[in-house]
Amino acid sequence: MPKLEAFASYQKALAKMGSITPERTNAVTKLRNMISTPGKIILAPGVYDGFSARIALGVGFDAIYMTGAGTSASRIGHADLGIANLNDMREHAEMIANLDASIPLIADADTGYGGPIMVTRTVQQYARSGVAALHIEDQVQTKRCGHLQGKQLVPTTDFLIRIRAAVAARHAVGSDIVVIARTDALQSHGYNEAIARLRTALEAGADVAFLEGITTKEEARLVVKDLAPWPVLLNMVEHGVTPNISVDEAQDMGFRIVIFPFAGLAPAYKAMKEVYSRLKAEGITGAEALMTPKQLFEASGLKDDLEIDAKAGGTTFAGGV
Repeated sequence: MPKLEAFASYQKALAKMGSITPERTNAVTKLRNMISTPGKIILAPGVYDGFSARIALGVGFDAIYMTGAGTSASRIGHADLGIANLNDMREHAEMIANLDASIPLIADADTGYGGPIMVTRTVQQYARSGVAALHIEDQVQTKRCGHLQGKQLVPTTDFLIRIRAAVAARHAVGSDIVVIARTDALQSHGYNEAIARLRTALEAGADVAFLEGITTKEEARLVVKDLAPWPVLLNMVEHGVTPNISVDEAQDMGFRIVIFPFAGLAPAYKAMKEVYSRLKAEGITGAEALMTPKQLFEASGLKDDLEIDAKAGGTTFAGGV
């Protein structure tokens, strides 16, 4: 193979791993095109670490979602109570976004982690890390999961400051990262106040609206209607406060994006708890735990890694693994 052709092939292999900047730009552009194009809803399953992200990418979703609750649980072993900070979340998002930089990653950015200066830093760091979209909410800094009770909110003026800072930050860094405005006002302030907050956030430059904690299907239909023509995201947390709404139902309601944050977490917990319990009680994991090391590595991008090594001229893995 001629040297130039070999080098081009090497660059292409690297791009799969998120090392080529244009791929990052393409992910944002791809997400914006999907949002603005009528038709199929954007389905983004929740991923909480590199392995779950690899599995979701292997299934072939058009976008994936980094759950804040999952990040807090998997990265620091704590409940979603505002314990994970900007560095925890941004580093996690960067790793996931760059497993395949051509697939848009939507990521939780909590409250933006402070005043307008910190919100600016958050948006710029997420954008530079390859994240295609992030959502910022109106809870106080000591926030909690949106499906827990007792949430406290900042005044609408403070929420708008966060959104304005986020919009200005993306322009300053030369990014087109999608800004999603999330409000948790429904629980304590009621539907009308929540809609008013979202409308003002959208008028301030946010791209997508996110009403957290929808409690009925009628409410779900209404929020899409009341915020039209702006795109609206549905957060489908099974067994939370929101009733089960299928992807087809969400599309019929008019939502443009639907995320399933617990899609990976819930089955992973159940499977691991069962196997660990059996191992402790019986001294054996059981047949359902069967997975060879090579299968694990193949699910984690082994083929791409070996391709990069070979095309760069490496010989370490020439005999296979």
